[in-house]
Amino acid sequence: MGNIEVFEERAIFLAAICGQTYAQFANTDGSFVVPLNYSVSHTIQAKSITWERFGFIIESPQEIIIAFRGTSSTTNWISDTIASQKRFKYIKEDCLTHRGFTDIYSSARNEIISTLASLSPDKTLYITGHSLGAALATLCAMDIAANTTYSSPNLYTFGSPRVGDPAFAKAFTMYVPNSYRIANLFDVITHAPPSIYKLPKRDKKYYYSHVQTLSSLSFQNGALGLNHIIGSYFAELSQLEPKFTQKLCGANPGFCPVIEAKSGRGENKSVKQAPML
Repeated sequence: MGNIEVFEERAIFLAAICGQTYAQFANTDGSFVVPLNYSVSHTIQAKSITWERFGFIIESPQEIIIAFRGTSSTTNWISDTIASQKRFKYIKEDCLTHRGFTDIYSSARNEIISTLASLSPDKTLYITGHSLGAALATLCAMDIAANTTYSSPNLYTFGSPRVGDPAFAKAFTMYVPNSYRIANLFDVITHAPPSIYKLPKRDKKYYYSHVQTLSSLSFQNGALGLNHIIGSYFAELSQLEPKFTQKLCGANPGFCPVIEAKSGRGENKSVKQAPML
């Protein structure tokens, strides 16, 4: 199996994982479909004004996956708009990151680090997230690489906004070389915050840069939200490896985002999902 095929299959699998973070939030009991041979190690609770389920940590005999959810509530939207910056205190380099994203991640950090410490350091670690969840995953990957025995995490994000300043992006490349930022060229969220961000009626400017490495997709589904939701990313990726996708979904009923047969594009109708961040 070639490296490209390995990447594509892992991206498809992790896109489905991200879809389940929304199901976890939507279901009153926090339930979601856990893929075959995996078990739940931790439910991520984070504070976005109020405390909410923000994803999970699952593990198999070979690997660990940390998955973060994107925006699903009004309080999340408020956090998304707090685009001033603060120092990312978990690394020695002087870097600035999005204040709203960083505050959410910081509220969940101790429990995530504690859970990882109880798991086998010999397992391969994957960190993933969609939209706001992609930003949280990016912060988490940097932190874990710098401060735990899991020094080489693998990061896969979908539809990620910019997370930090140019200094953060530069340091990130050093800490997390195994990083794949999967982005639809027509997804407006991947262009936010702007490279130069200025608060209304304020003179101060904040500078943002994307982390590497970009893996671009190109699809248009007729609406801004449909160009962004995780189901659309899953649908586009699934076309790259249709046999693998069919096998994955068949072995795990309810795990994969639903793909509309009529359009051939993805809209996850099994969960309610905000169209942005």
